Amino acid sequence: MLLAAFTVQDDPSKPDESRFTPIVVSDNLDEPMVFEVLPDGSVYIAERKGALKKYNPATKSTDLIATIPVNTKYTSAEGVAREAEEGLMGLTMDPNYEKNHWIYLYYADPTEKKHVLARWEMRDDQLVESTKKTVLEVTTQREVCCHTGGGMTWDKAGNLYLTVGNNTGNQKAAQTDERAGRASWDDQGHAGNTNDLRGKILRIHPEADGTYTIPEGNLYPKGTAKTRPEIYSMGHRNPWRISVDSKTGYLYWGEVGPDASEDSEIGPRGYDEMNQARKPGNFGWPWFVGDNQAFPVYDYAENKPLAKKDPKNPINTSPNNTGLKELFPTAPNFIYYPYGISEKFPLVGSGSRSATGGPVYHRSDFKAPKRPWPAYYENKWIAADFSRGWIMAISMNADGDYQSMERVMPTYHPVQPIDIKFGPSGDLYVLEYGSNWFRKSENSRLVRIEYNGGNRKPIVMASTDKKGGTVPFQAKLSADGTKDFDGDALKYNWKIVGPGTGPKTFNTANPSVTFDKPGVYTASLTVTDAKGAANSQSLKIVAGNEPPKVSVNLEGNKTFFFANKPIPYSIDVSDQEDGSLSDGKIKADQVAVSIDYASEGFDYAEVIQSQRSVDASTQFAVAQVLINKSDCKVCHQPNTKSVGPSFADVSNKYKGKPGVTEMLVKKVLEGGSGVWGEVAMAAHPALPVADAETIVKYILNSTDKTLSTLPIKGSYIPKIPEKDNGKGSVLIRAAFTDRAVSGSKAVPAQTSEEMIILRSPELNAAEADIVKGAELKALGTSGLGFAVIPFSNSLLVFNEIDLTGIQKIEVNAVAQKREGAAGGTIEIHLDSPTGTIVGTQKVDIAPEVDMAKLMAEIESQNKSAKPGEAPKAPPRRPTRAPVFIDIQETKGKHDLYFVFKNDSAEAIQPLLSFSKIKFIQ
Repeated sequence: MLLAAFTVQDDPSKPDESRFTPIVVSDNLDEPMVFEVLPDGSVYIAERKGALKKYNPATKSTDLIATIPVNTKYTSAEGVAREAEEGLMGLTMDPNYEKNHWIYLYYADPTEKKHVLARWEMRDDQLVESTKKTVLEVTTQREVCCHTGGGMTWDKAGNLYLTVGNNTGNQKAAQTDERAGRASWDDQGHAGNTNDLRGKILRIHPEADGTYTIPEGNLYPKGTAKTRPEIYSMGHRNPWRISVDSKTGYLYWGEVGPDASEDSEIGPRGYDEMNQARKPGNFGWPWFVGDNQAFPVYDYAENKPLAKKDPKNPINTSPNNTGLKELFPTAPNFIYYPYGISEKFPLVGSGSRSATGGPVYHRSDFKAPKRPWPAYYENKWIAADFSRGWIMAISMNADGDYQSMERVMPTYHPVQPIDIKFGPSGDLYVLEYGSNWFRKSENSRLVRIEYNGGNRKPIVMASTDKKGGTVPFQAKLSADGTKDFDGDALKYNWKIVGPGTGPKTFNTANPSVTFDKPGVYTASLTVTDAKGAANSQSLKIVAGNEPPKVSVNLEGNKTFFFANKPIPYSIDVSDQEDGSLSDGKIKADQVAVSIDYASEGFDYAEVIQSQRSVDASTQFAVAQVLINKSDCKVCHQPNTKSVGPSFADVSNKYKGKPGVTEMLVKKVLEGGSGVWGEVAMAAHPALPVADAETIVKYILNSTDKTLSTLPIKGSYIPKIPEKDNGKGSVLIRAAFTDRAVSGSKAVPAQTSEEMIILRSPELNAAEADIVKGAELKALGTSGLGFAVIPFSNSLLVFNEIDLTGIQKIEVNAVAQKREGAAGGTIEIHLDSPTGTIVGTQKVDIAPEVDMAKLMAEIESQNKSAKPGEAPKAPPRRPTRAPVFIDIQETKGKHDLYFVFKNDSAEAIQPLLSFSKIKFIQ
């Protein structure tokens, strides 16, 4: 039976991401924590401050059902009160809810130091207070943060599982502070204590009278001295959302780990864990994390690390331990990952981490679901990370061992997913906590991800060649880019609506429209497929105000930047109504100018200003894109304090101080603590230094109100940041917003911009715009891309390359006899395969290296080496010198055709291989 749980008869193909649609079910939430979906589509949502809400699918509204009195503060021994993680932490419905209407809530008692699991009956969308039954209590401390747990789930036998956080203070080393008065910082008395419910996963069987019994098979049998029989597993720091595999009975959960960013003598770097329990066990905290990475017990009195525990025989000798001293050997952890890049699980990424967990998908768990997920996800664990904002599908083999993982819907970026589970309809629900910690966020919401296995709506792209102008003017509307994933024939309908005029309609894809009256018009494009599915997109056209013209002018090459060589630039702005920079009617301080170096892989499409008015933040658009794609907003907001300081607070504290940029870049990369509060700042070791520097400069200048810190004419010298590979881009950008036009009908302002992107002069050959007649071969080391292997008359094309100032092109080409290469000639043509030749170079077959001879010579030398003399290492194959192609003086942009020739080579014989092309001034 166990084997069958993991076995799929067929190998279903992976569904295209376009078949999944995230739909916002409920928003305007205030610190949502957990949720439950009922068969009729209604959803109960618990919020940390005590609110219990219900989403009604009929009215599509979310209403307050009840407010549970809860504690939300910690108060230190010195009397300082701080916001706590606790409050209303858990919610689950009884498996027989449709009959008994029982709902279970897990919350922090408002006055006593305890967490409470209680049951109510729900009648007419109201909690009936007289039916309340206190099921279980967990004694806690409230002098120091953190970790609450609160995840709940049920198994087939009606047993309830509850995750309980360790409720222990965080310190620089192991949480093993045995000094008097420091019990709240000693997790040996909590997570490592068999007689304490904190830092545990509990398993109980709730009874009808509000009590509970202990199921057979927990970690310690009922009646065992110095133990709590409710404990299913122990040694947890903060077990989070939990699920039971309905087929195997295995338990799955996310576990939030400690904060250290690197290994040291006081302990290993921290790891979060995605865990699996096949049976009750001890998961090792506070002495072990990850794959049994050991923390030495730390002597806080003497300020030194002591011995490490033995994972096969851990002994708890803490004076705060009221349970057994001899503990079970540690259970294996399933998936674990640090702040930095994980070599074992690289897809999890890097940066802030907070493992959430999630459900294991089985189609048989749903009774006649409306939209079941595809068979591709059968038996896979669908797990999320709160801080990194991803959802993974984790595959296991027939024994339940880890096999692989992959992103689910990579283009969907949930904002701090705090709970995730399937609803009865087969849809996946994701509860997004939102950006702000300990207060309401505008982006808190519940999202339902629907799978569509049938016909899909068209994807609509609407555009225009003129976004406005002085009346009368003509604009050509375009549906270019519109597509249908199912390949259906499409019908197009444009509808133009404006002030004081009747609607105009056009049934062609790309109509021309005349606008002769001032005002703001809406042009809506509706596209319908052959099966009747329709989708729309709209754009605004402003008649009566000609958009300004903005141009960025560069001297020299307009395709590439060259490190440490100046880029002279100037900005021109003119506007039909407002004048120009040249006539002085438009002032330089009204134009936002920015120049940024962005690391390799930056998506500059997101920088585009569109119709947003130019303001002081425009010049930092690159930084804002980087921030939006990172985890910065997990802890920080521009102007208000979250779990970390606001950007404005950082600016006010540090701006203008010498060396502050370097200091803050280092803190972003390495993490830190102690400056702004108790919560440590996560390390970001995988973030490029250039990106960290761009973000820091934005934060330091976030309180400025000027539109630009750069002149409209000047020179920029690109410098490659330390540790950056130099393959990024330089973005030179100018934007301007004109004045609104007054009159009988107000016409709003228009914004225009121009952005020039200068790329690295080193190109990957395999990324040519056209590769014809050549093969691509993966390079030997993972992640290094592809080599191009041309044959006679093969060609590569790079479009729109400016050769101004280019004297040579370097190609790492080599023709090796042992690979069957024939050698040949590289010709570089302009604009066609037979266009003007601007460079040519012959590549001969490289001399063969007799490795056997070299090895024999070294072996002979090692035999005759003197006593104590180190043996010589085996030789590496010598590095081949690159090929340099002299380029005739050429100005302007051209399509470059690299043509490879050898008339004497056989048709199937490769000429050479190469992977890099570098342009040299």
